[in-house]
Amino acid sequence: MAIMSRALIAIGLVLVLAGLLWPWLVRLGLGRLPGDIVIRREGFTFYAPITTGLIVGIVLSLIFWLINR
Repeated sequence: MAIMSRALIAIGLVLVLAGLLWPWLVRLGLGRLPGDIVIRREGFTFYAPITTGLIVGIVLSLIFWLINR
């Protein structure tokens, strides 16, 4: 049970940190990478951040791997 609570606290801290750093992360181009799909029509926008999601997933996996090591 203690491991689960630590994981939830770590996830929460990562989300808070990402929220605080968001103005600088946007400047890096996250969300507008090649492979992110944007379809714009009149009154409709579809956005699928495929590449951004992969990069964020890899980074989070590395962080959790280092924490558990």
